[in-house]
Amino acid sequence: MTEPVRKERSPGIKLLLASLIGLALVIPLMMVYALVWDRQSQSETAQTAINAGWGGPQVLAGPVIVVPFRTTETQNETGSDGKTTTRTVEVEKLLYVSPIQNDVTTAIKPEERRKSIYRSVLYEAQVKGKASFALPADLPRFGVTADKLIWDRAELRLGASDARGLTTGGTLTANGQALAVQPGKGPGATGGQGFFAFVPWTGQGTLAVDYAFGLRGSRSLSLVPRGGQTKWDVTSPWASPSFGGAFLPEKPQISDKGFKASYTVDKLALGQAPVATDDQGPPVIDTGSPEGTASRIAMTSDGVGASSGQALAVTVGLIEPVNLYSKVDRSVKYGFLFIGFTFLAFLLFDVVGGARVAAAEYLLTGAGLVLFFVMLLAFAEVIGFTAAYLLASAAIIGLLTAYSAAVLKSWQRARFIGALLVGLYALLFVLLNLEAWSLVIGSVLLFGALAGVMYATRKVDWSAVGRAPGSAPA
Repeated sequence: MTEPVRKERSPGIKLLLASLIGLALVIPLMMVYALVWDRQSQSETAQTAINAGWGGPQVLAGPVIVVPFRTTETQNETGSDGKTTTRTVEVEKLLYVSPIQNDVTTAIKPEERRKSIYRSVLYEAQVKGKASFALPADLPRFGVTADKLIWDRAELRLGASDARGLTTGGTLTANGQALAVQPGKGPGATGGQGFFAFVPWTGQGTLAVDYAFGLRGSRSLSLVPRGGQTKWDVTSPWASPSFGGAFLPEKPQISDKGFKASYTVDKLALGQAPVATDDQGPPVIDTGSPEGTASRIAMTSDGVGASSGQALAVTVGLIEPVNLYSKVDRSVKYGFLFIGFTFLAFLLFDVVGGARVAAAEYLLTGAGLVLFFVMLLAFAEVIGFTAAYLLASAAIIGLLTAYSAAVLKSWQRARFIGALLVGLYALLFVLLNLEAWSLVIGSVLLFGALAGVMYATRKVDWSAVGRAPGSAPA
């Protein structure tokens, strides 16, 4: 007895079957995407553990002079009989005097530390600065008179947002006189962390302040400018900086030997009064978006400028040259292109070339394509992104090329599949490194692929009814 001849599926059914299997493979792709997120979260946890005891991202603020003063306030009190009485009381407030000029230089010495396969960028910074202070000539117009200021309790304050990094001490001098440094009482922009010293000044003339201190931190260093004009010069041997915050540096110099950056921030750009009765709040640090910070100047009832909201800050970040999780994450988003182009090649060999590709063979091929991204993530954490990409792509290309020879019954067709995969992986690597051109390149590629499919299938009768092999067309 002869075996019954199995009817051939119509081209339309084959296309539908390949499409359904491709859609089903989106589920494991999403699982790989979640795996990347989980591994990145573990990396951040490990970096936090490395940074513990050393210092986190640092924010520098100051110097600022803080002087207590006495003033009167009107208070309303409601008695038990419901009547409201008004009385005037004397209260003590603080006047924050910003420098008219502040020149800061910072030298950052970075180093990498590892925990298992994870690493974090730490640094030691040497901060030096010169600042000058003078009371506004029209101080009474700000609602404060000089006779109300209590100068014997005046303080000079500097701050670092993570006081754990202040391990090498600091020095303060005022008009050449060394001051006794005390811990705490940092500016509001650093959450009160930092150090201070009582300053022998009566508000007459100009006060020249010199300061220097060492600082430990990780990932980024920010400076909160205030007062008349702030200049900040930053140097470091780290070759991959990022510049963010409210202001950008003027013509930064970046090379393999490190970087140099200079900032100049004027009082008009800050929008701050020279004196205020409220200090600035901590800034919102956003290394990629200047809009992440904000500062507003409000007016109190007594007419003195009061700073509200977050302070403005400029930020220098020490980023890793290759953010492997970001690149793996982006590569997973292109996974459907790999599946689509490979399935399309199999479909054309099936419909046009006469090779039969079963549903299980589509599924196994798709599983291999998804496995590439898992291997890329696993090896990138150990040997780096580029080496992991070459290793994972070579393994999957070799596997699928050999499997295609069995599926398509031809090594010539398998070599075509191998060449296709080599081109796709090479193209993906280019897209990951040319982010600005990725949309243009991807759209041109899709256009070329669509044109090629249209040409190859121009004579295919997609609505043909399934028939036995060798029978006449319906």
